[in-house]
Amino acid sequence: MDAYGRTHAEEAGIRLRNTPAPLYQLLTLCVLFSVRIKADIAVAAARELFGAGLRTPRAMDASSWQDRVDALGRAHYRRYDESTSTALGEGAALLLDRYRGDLRRLRDAADGEPDRVRELLREVPRIGPVGADIFCREAQGLWPELRPAFDSRARHAASELGLPRTPEDLARLVDAEDLPRLAAALVRVELSAGAASDLRKPD
Repeated sequence: MDAYGRTHAEEAGIRLRNTPAPLYQLLTLCVLFSVRIKADIAVAAARELFGAGLRTPRAMDASSWQDRVDALGRAHYRRYDESTSTALGEGAALLLDRYRGDLRRLRDAADGEPDRVRELLREVPRIGPVGADIFCREAQGLWPELRPAFDSRARHAASELGLPRTPEDLARLVDAEDLPRLAAALVRVELSAGAASDLRKPD
């Protein structure tokens, strides 16, 4: 966790709290991660959007398609900039219409069911299984019903490191507020060539 436990939200400058704006910013980040693009570019794109003032569904909905394309372009979010601009605009409109811009209302609609949370998240344009998993992984520190959220990549990394393989057993290793960091660390180990073998080496 010391080496790899920084969450995507932290990297994007999101002060994650159970309030509408940071939850929407996390969802925006998940939209950006939902295409084949490097993680650092997705994070940079989120920072550009937020720096342009697009931190809430209402601000995103009020922005022009070109404004969003320009922000994504400044982060070198190439190939997907135009389609992602469209998805962000449509997603903001959906959230305003269905949840009055507040993802806590999506949580209420899911009635405490993690699978239903994922299902409702996937109704947002561009959010697929990966995007929904990222959201749940990072939001589990705020929404207890999502715990423990360790996707297949995190569980595989845990196995490689000699850690427990089930989400429930992994969750016992840390305090509840540290679950997002542990899950993030495991995914980063899985995606970093040689990280698991390096971490297994004796001092």
